[in-house]
Amino acid sequence: MATTATLMTAAELLAMPDDGYNRYELVKGELISMAPAGGEHGTIGMNAGTYINVFVRQNDLGAVFNADTGFIISTDPDTVRAPDVSFLRKENIPPDGIPKGFIPGAPDLAVEVISPSDSYTEVAEKVVQLLEAGTLLVVLIDPRTRTITLRHRSGETTTLTEADTLTLGDVLPGFECAVRELFV
Repeated sequence: MATTATLMTAAELLAMPDDGYNRYELVKGELISMAPAGGEHGTIGMNAGTYINVFVRQNDLGAVFNADTGFIISTDPDTVRAPDVSFLRKENIPPDGIPKGFIPGAPDLAVEVISPSDSYTEVAEKVVQLLEAGTLLVVLIDPRTRTITLRHRSGETTTLTEADTLTLGDVLPGFECAVRELFV
């Protein structure tokens, strides 16, 4: 006899009590548990978030979010993803302001730091989901290779090394940061 898994909704995920340890995402209604990030992951994510947030705030461009922020990128069944750093343009913030719950729709920019425990297949799946949902640019930071890969919604892919400068194209025109600065 076949059994059917019970799928969770975004509202049920939001209502879950904080267990004080894991973070969760929802992928096509299935709950995905993620252990807290390690130190290297955390500092690289914070570095990226800091550079992006300072630029966004100085230029009044929108809002930057940390890894605790969920975006509902598809429904029925629900998928809620939480990039390590994300950005939403001012014009894409809901008219009532930033929601207290998950944000409907995809971020304009998503930054993912690849953890030692992440499989490249899982990361690639998340990138595809974000791009298909409307994210314009996904920035993949790989501490193992000390490279950054830019995946554009258009299909263009660019890989940068520590000798390069990170720019975020049409998503954040004028933004620049030395790649090596993110790995410090």
